[in-house]
Amino acid sequence: MSTVATAPDLADLPTGVGGYATPEFGPLIRTFARLMGGQPGAGGALTVHLHGTPLVEIWAGESAPATPWTADTGAIVFSATKGIAATVIHRLADRGLIDYDTPVAAYWPEFAANGKERITVRHLLSHRAGLSGLPDIAAGLDDILDHQLMEQRLAAAKPDHLLGTPTYHALTYGWLLAGLARAVTGRGMAELFRTEIAEPLGTDGIHLGRPPATSATTAATMHGGRLGFVGTTYVSLVLGRAYSLPGALGAAARALFLPGLEDFLEGDIPPILDTELPAGNGVCTATGLATLYGALANGGMSQGRRFLSPATMKTMRHIETYSLDHALMYFPMMWRMGYHSLPMPGARAGFGHIGLGGSFGWADPNRGLSVGFVHNRLSLSSLTTDQLASAWVLPLVVRGARSARRTTQLPASRAA
Repeated sequence: MSTVATAPDLADLPTGVGGYATPEFGPLIRTFARLMGGQPGAGGALTVHLHGTPLVEIWAGESAPATPWTADTGAIVFSATKGIAATVIHRLADRGLIDYDTPVAAYWPEFAANGKERITVRHLLSHRAGLSGLPDIAAGLDDILDHQLMEQRLAAAKPDHLLGTPTYHALTYGWLLAGLARAVTGRGMAELFRTEIAEPLGTDGIHLGRPPATSATTAATMHGGRLGFVGTTYVSLVLGRAYSLPGALGAAARALFLPGLEDFLEGDIPPILDTELPAGNGVCTATGLATLYGALANGGMSQGRRFLSPATMKTMRHIETYSLDHALMYFPMMWRMGYHSLPMPGARAGFGHIGLGGSFGWADPNRGLSVGFVHNRLSLSSLTTDQLASAWVLPLVVRGARSARRTTQLPASRAA
C-alpha cells in the first residue's frame, strides 16, 4: 500500500499510487494503477469532482526518468486544449463581447477576406468554418510555430468546399479562436487562459504552453516514440498524396498532416511548448481540468462563485450538429460549441474534449460530475489503447459516483 495518510472515509491506495480517493472508487483506482504505473519515465493522474467536491485525486509513475509524478505535474493534453480555448470564448460571450450568431468579421475585419464575411462565431466553435486544412496556410514547422502568422493567414484564407459541414479543425481551430479573441480583447490566448480560466477558478493547473517559472505546475517529459513514424519517407509520401483524396481520408490528411510537423514533439523540451497553439499545447494537471469542467457540470458555478451564466451554460450544452464529422472518419462527434460527446456508457450525458493520446477533461451536468485525466505517453505501440482511455475511465467514474457519499468536506490533505 502507499504511504499516503489514510482516514476511515478514504481508500487504501495500491503501491505506487499517490493522492487520495473515497472507497467507492476502488475499481477505478485499481484499473488506473494497473494501466498507468510500471513504465520508467511514464505516468499520469486522474481527478474526479462531484458537485465540486474532490473525491479522487490520484497519480502514479514518473513525469521523467527517475522523477516521480506529483499532484502538480502537468502534461501536454493536445486537443483537450480546444475545450479550454472554447471556454475562453464563452466567457467573452457571457459578458456581451461576442455574439454566437454574429459574423466573425464583425469583430475581426480581416477575416472577411475571400468570401468569409458570413461565417459566424457559431460556425467557428462547431468546426464548420471550412478552414480545417493546413497545406494552404503553412509550409512547415516554422510557420506552425508562429501563432500570430497562422491567425493572419487564416484571416486571409479561402474556405473550402466543406464550409458548413462538421469537419474537425485539428490545428486551425485554436488559431481561429485566438484571432477572434485577440480582435475582441487585444490579448493572446496564453494570457486569456490565465485571466479567463485559471485565475477565476483558482487553479494553477491550466496553462497554454510551458508553465511560467513562478507556477507550481511542471510539464512532464513526453514518453515513447512520439510521432517520428509520420516523418518517414514512405508515410510522408502517402499522407501528402492523400490531400487530394475525396471524403474523410483527404479531409483528415489536410487537417492533421504537414511535412515536418512531427518534429513539433521531439526532444526533452519539444518546440510545441514554446508557442501558443490553443488547439493542442495546453499543459494541464488532472485537477486543473476537473476544476474547469466542474464549473461546466454544475450550472456555471465554481466554489460558490458564478463562472458562467445559466443562459450561456444552456447554449454550451446544446448539440449543434448530429452530422458525422468529415475529418474523423465520419465519427458521430455530436459537436457542441467547443466540446463533443461520446456514444459509449458513462459518456452519453456528458461533454468535454479528448486529446491525442487520450488525456481529457469531462463534464456530466446530469450528475454534477467532472473528470480530469492526463498522462505523458505517446508512442505508436500504445496509442490505440491510450486513446481509448475514456472508455474505461468514465464508466468506472460514473459507477463510483453513484454510490459516493455526498459530503461537502474535502478529503484529507493530498500528499506531496
